[in-house]
Amino acid sequence: MSETRANLLLLLAAALWGLGNVAQKTVLAHLDALSAVGLRCLIGGLLVLPFVLKERRLPAGPGYFASLTKVGALFAISITLQQLCYLGATVTNASFLVSTATVMTPLAAWLLIGERPTANLAVAAGLTVLGALLLSGGIDGLGGGDLTAVLSAACYALWMVELGRHMRAHPRPFTASATQFLGAAAVALPLGALQGKLSPAAVVAAGPELAVLGVFSTAIAFGIQTAAQRFTTASHAAVIVSAESVFGALAAAIFLGERSSPAAALGAAIILGAILSVATNGTRARAPLAGPVPFGAAPGFAVAPALQASDRPATNSGSVERRDDPCH
Repeated sequence: MSETRANLLLLLAAALWGLGNVAQKTVLAHLDALSAVGLRCLIGGLLVLPFVLKERRLPAGPGYFASLTKVGALFAISITLQQLCYLGATVTNASFLVSTATVMTPLAAWLLIGERPTANLAVAAGLTVLGALLLSGGIDGLGGGDLTAVLSAACYALWMVELGRHMRAHPRPFTASATQFLGAAAVALPLGALQGKLSPAAVVAAGPELAVLGVFSTAIAFGIQTAAQRFTTASHAAVIVSAESVFGALAAAIFLGERSSPAAALGAAIILGAILSVATNGTRARAPLAGPVPFGAAPGFAVAPALQASDRPATNSGSVERRDDPCH
């Protein structure tokens, strides 16, 4: 797959997430947040599971299970926090605040693999914080849902870095997707059942929202990102999928009638400006390339960032694989 095709697929995923944000809000009229997460992930996992058999013979590489566990845990935490934020945040606010992962991802890459952010990124991060405050009505206006959305963005940033590193070393996208979805379902569903709102009647009532979330926002959108991040950098992917905020705001205005104040609109514009700045001017300084990054390498180690897919072909068990391989 070429990098251009991967980026276009990520944009499609962003559209599916943005439109699905309305369903994330309305599903809470029938189910608690944990049950909603568990059921959407269960649907997504079952849809992806049949394709896992095709990847059984693909080489996994050293540290495979530890890497997959870390990616799965970060995914479960991120998607649960995102669903919880809708308990106290509007669809518009949640969409834009979760998109702050755009500038958090390069910072996470710096902490995890020693990639120093550029001055442009530092300015973009500051502008994003300012925009988020305006969007939410200032410090006094930040509610629990808004703060949960920001925390979800931070977890998504860590997840994208680890997902990019995992897919570089272990090219099994369907296995990674199924593990993430079913793992999150296995954790969220029992906890949701304990809250007492999970019942057959509630599941039937939430059927339309669960279909949208399970099929489009989970199986297809997250499946696309898992596969596409093998062919682009995590920071680049974060910039592209941040378009979710635009699609989410549009969907909220069309389907829920949400309207923003002038200050909130200014905050959203500042966030979008920061995102565009990161996209057009780069996110980090380039580092000399060496070998593959050992899983769990400490920050500052002189190893090649596994996320810099644009600089070299992916390697796997000593073989070289072309980035434009039509089989992918």
